[in-house]
Amino acid sequence: MSQNENEVILTPEGYDKLVQELDELKTVKRRELAARIKLAISYGDLKENSEYHSAKNDQAFMETRILIIDKMLKKARVVDSKDTSTVQVGSIVILNDVEFSEKIEYRVVSPSEADVLENRISYESPLGSTLIGKAVGDIISVNAPMGVIKYELLEIRAL
Repeated sequence: MSQNENEVILTPEGYDKLVQELDELKTVKRRELAARIKLAISYGDLKENSEYHSAKNDQAFMETRILIIDKMLKKARVVDSKDTSTVQVGSIVILNDVEFSEKIEYRVVSPSEADVLENRISYESPLGSTLIGKAVGDIISVNAPMGVIKYELLEIRAL
């Protein structure tokens, strides 16, 4: 997958999810933290005020997350491919594990959207990077800790 070094590749869903998270952090979460800090200050002596220090740490973490998301969105390239001739970021693939004859479905996404529990794999992962550009019928070999796993690419779908 060729990309500009500074570019952040996202699916439309991943982009929308980041926009929603950023909005939530800038509005609701900032207000909640401001209220926590104000309440903690009312307890007095800030040197030994664990509620105050906890709230300030949470605030620093949240503000850092806001900066990260903001930067990602500014560098985002949203890919919304309807092309199903080859695997691309955003493609849904059906693979057959050649050794065990088991079918498995994955969605190829950006690293920030990857979630193994939801079968969303990063295009930078060993399997994801091997899948990019492949077509139906191709055999894909992936190096895994337990050895090489071979898959046959059975189907490519767009969301």
